[in-house]
Amino acid sequence: MRQNRGQQMKWFRGLVVAALVLGYAFGTRSYAAAQKITPPATPAAITPPAGNSAFLVGHAVGTQGYVCLPTSTGASWTVNGSRPEATLSASSFGQKMKQTKKARKGDFEITHFLSPDTNPNEFAPTPVPFGSPTWRSSPDGSVMWAKALTPPIASGSDASCPNSGAIPCLLLQAIGSKTGPSGGGDMTQTTFIQRLNTDGGSAPAAGCSGASDVGKQKLVPYSADYYFFRKDESRPR
Repeated sequence: MRQNRGQQMKWFRGLVVAALVLGYAFGTRSYAAAQKITPPATPAAITPPAGNSAFLVGHAVGTQGYVCLPTSTGASWTVNGSRPEATLSASSFGQKMKQTKKARKGDFEITHFLSPDTNPNEFAPTPVPFGSPTWRSSPDGSVMWAKALTPPIASGSDASCPNSGAIPCLLLQAIGSKTGPSGGGDMTQTTFIQRLNTDGGSAPAAGCSGASDVGKQKLVPYSADYYFFRKDESRPR
């Protein structure tokens, strides 16, 4: 009798544990579904094509580089293509992305810089530029490259780009990607990126007017929100 009662209790405990696991799984799935990222409405020129949805958003803080170059009338500040540098604190579906075992502390970060596209796709220019805007996932090491599409949206001209005098808001298209050293693919699913809500980063107002200024360089602080899009049928790896 005692043996039967023990077996019944063991069966009951197993049933309760199974119910809790199922409840947690369904609850987690429902919560994740409610956390999908909704980017702001944007002008058609910087809106990704239909069939692409935002899956990741990051707030960037960094610098835009400028170099003083000669012109026919003197000299002017020109974007230094080798010097965009920023760090993005990123969220996926409204939550911090999962950390690897080696990077559990701190926010999920993406670094933004310029580098050669070593794995171009069919949208990459020919020839491939010496360096392209690059985003690398800190947790898994995956990387993607992109090119800016035209025309940009002037800052201060739309609610999604409200700060007058800042660098413009852009739509960029992925032109290549690579998985991380352990096969991670946080960035490889990206198809388009929106740079919105820019603040700062424009060329200096002075300091580059004549031959004596040529060669000077400046790093101008900026911030922006980057929305990463993927094809609707894609799923996180």
